[in-house]
Amino acid sequence: MIRYIYVNPTSLKLRGAKQKYMQNQDHSKKILKKLAEKRAISIESLKDKEDKKEKYALSRSLKNLVNSGFARIHDSGNQDYISLTKEGKKKVHSLNLENENTLVNTSWDGYWRMVLLDLPETRKNERESLRYLLKKAGFVCLKNSVWISPLPYEYLFENIKKDLGLTTEMIILTTNKIDAETQKTIFENFKN
Repeated sequence: MIRYIYVNPTSLKLRGAKQKYMQNQDHSKKILKKLAEKRAISIESLKDKEDKKEKYALSRSLKNLVNSGFARIHDSGNQDYISLTKEGKKKVHSLNLENENTLVNTSWDGYWRMVLLDLPETRKNERESLRYLLKKAGFVCLKNSVWISPLPYEYLFENIKKDLGLTTEMIILTTNKIDAETQKTIFENFKN
């Protein structure tokens, strides 16, 4: 018996578009990392590829980096150079933090890190900044002022606590015991 499978051609186009997007992201990351090593790089040295598709992808990535404000082009008369902007340098730092070789071990050691925040309404800006940092560090908000994570970032928040003088407004706990129902809820939040 022969079975026919219908493949939607638009899904193939979408899959191809996603693959191109991911390749462009890879090119952009490589360019940003090269730019971080030097003050400026000639555009021609970046495009030193024989493959026309590769040259085109690099050109698109360069254009996207400039349009995004991560890089700027300098015309020296003979050739064009590209360098990082302040935003580009920030982007490189965030890429380094997302790298697999980060300084902090991201595998779970069996301990939960909890941060309890109790900042008054008069310090709303500080509270929002701390919430942003907690989200970026991979913490999940259990209740309005209780944040939890399996990642070992408690030292980062201990330093923040000292620097901002949050002696009673921030409490940092590390524990390996949580009731089963709460642990199940936490794991569901980390999967999302």
